[in-house]
Amino acid sequence: MVNWGAVIVGFILSIILSAVFGFAGPFGVYIGLFVAGLIVGLMVGDGALNGMWNAAIAGAFGGIVLAILAVILGTLFAGVAGFLAGLATGVILIVVSIIQSLILMGIGGAIGGALKG
Repeated sequence: MVNWGAVIVGFILSIILSAVFGFAGPFGVYIGLFVAGLIVGLMVGDGALNGMWNAAIAGAFGGIVLAILAVILGTLFAGVAGFLAGLATGVILIVVSIIQSLILMGIGGAIGGALKG
């Protein structure tokens, strides 16, 4: 069962913690995603699978929002060419972000859900 409150909090935390830990070094973004997934897993509880599921949804939601922003900003700044570039970039961002969030936030959510459950 998806806990939408935890998913929204995880989405916001993934953005904030990735930015904060991103200053620490090249792997800081990944640490931020892992910690955000861990927090989502702790919020949800009910075992590792439920924590992983909710954390992965939060990460995928972030990737989709990032892709939409790329299309909008590309269109605003460069017209039709920017729209096409933003669309291509958005599709790549969705695929990479979903894979990345499934791995990093999913592992963190599974650990957090197991700790609470």
